[in-house]
Amino acid sequence: MKIVYNGEKDRAFKDVLGATIPHLAQVDPDVVYLDADLMGCIGTAKWAKEEPARAINCGIAEANMVGIAAGMSAVGLKPIVHTFGPFASRRCYDQIFLSGGYAKNSVTVIGTDPGVCAAFNGGTHMPFEDMALYRALPGAYVFDITDAAMLEDVLTQCKDIHGVKYIRVGRKNNKKIYEDGSKFEIGKGIVTREDGSDAVIIACGIMVAKAMEAAEILAAEGVKVTVIDMFTVKPLDEELVLKYAKSTGAVVTAENHNKIGGLYSAVADVLSLKLPTPIEYVAIEDEFGEVGPQDYLEERFRLTAEHIVEKVRAAIARK
Repeated sequence: MKIVYNGEKDRAFKDVLGATIPHLAQVDPDVVYLDADLMGCIGTAKWAKEEPARAINCGIAEANMVGIAAGMSAVGLKPIVHTFGPFASRRCYDQIFLSGGYAKNSVTVIGTDPGVCAAFNGGTHMPFEDMALYRALPGAYVFDITDAAMLEDVLTQCKDIHGVKYIRVGRKNNKKIYEDGSKFEIGKGIVTREDGSDAVIIACGIMVAKAMEAAEILAAEGVKVTVIDMFTVKPLDEELVLKYAKSTGAVVTAENHNKIGGLYSAVADVLSLKLPTPIEYVAIEDEFGEVGPQDYLEERFRLTAEHIVEKVRAAIARK
């Protein structure tokens, strides 16, 4: 794996989904794809018309879609389901919990436009709580996708992983972090910048690029920080968290979802039990979403590189 971050934009996530899902169905006859009337949003609509037996539009009926997917898993198929993040989590959570997790069926759930990525769709479509819901599901895997290369590989791996897998990812493009074709180890964090012993920033999703930007700002001030991409939020890479918390003595988490039940909670749980360490966070507070362009929302909810810098300084001061 090669880190190629230079601040430039990557391929659009929806284009990756629109190519990867049909490819997985082509190479594996057990793969089926279900959508809640949003195929046009992720580029699968044309292929779905060509393969109606492999791509099923379940309509705006997310709970029913999950029930169908669980039934397909029970007979040996590998269902991939997609809808927007709020509908992939809170709207069908009981079906995911019981027909998926409790019944030990395997379903790959893709929730798009999580957090502020929902932008003009507004507060009703802006899930800050989806991470907390899926982390509470026993045995589930939870991923917050960083860039296109990661999405391709993680989705490909998920089709063969038993259990419930939740992939939260935008539809637009994010900053490119990894070389195309990179492979990712599920359950392991990735050190994207190793630059000293003052602090460690543990980030996920769109916040990884902002953490890299923050690290550059801090480096110009003489503050040396390491950045970790914790793309698998569950199961968390506890060993990596403890290693860098011990070596730096100051931790900051950065995430595009509610801190309650998200990455901050996961990291804080580990540190409070095994290595008490000053920890700060950049995350959504106890708030609902609102309508606006993503750059405005990032400022509104303080999901910026500058805010990460502030939190790193605060964590270091508490050593």
